[in-house]
Amino acid sequence: MFDTILVPVDPAEPKFSAPALEAAARFANDYGSKVRLVAVLAQTQGFIASYLPEDFESKAMGETRAMLEDLAKGMGLADGRVSGVVRSGSVYHEIIEEARFIKAGLIVMESHRPGLATYLIGSNAAHVVRHAPCSVLVLRPDK
Repeated sequence: MFDTILVPVDPAEPKFSAPALEAAARFANDYGSKVRLVAVLAQTQGFIASYLPEDFESKAMGETRAMLEDLAKGMGLADGRVSGVVRSGSVYHEIIEEARFIKAGLIVMESHRPGLATYLIGSNAAHVVRHAPCSVLVLRPDK
């Protein structure tokens, strides 16, 4: 049913994605799917970049890749069934592009509870749901 499942992970809050990782692992076991983890780093604006160390972006990419590898190991899936990628840009745009690129059958992601700001400007999850090329399962925190 779902050949490939995409799970977005917030590099600033990787633990927030735990329920999505668990759900994706269950779907992967049930359907024999592969799982792709994606983390999106914001692009550093030119004037800010001039104040950061020269290797700032490459270090951030490396640290984020290592974090995704750790999360993948913790999913309990066989070797070769979980992969990760780090992208740079707008969060929802990069998630949608990755879903298209890997031909995802399902995106499983967490979403914060909506607040006033969400109703006015929208959330990443809302954008993904509206524009994704596949089904999207949005999980809410229990509390």
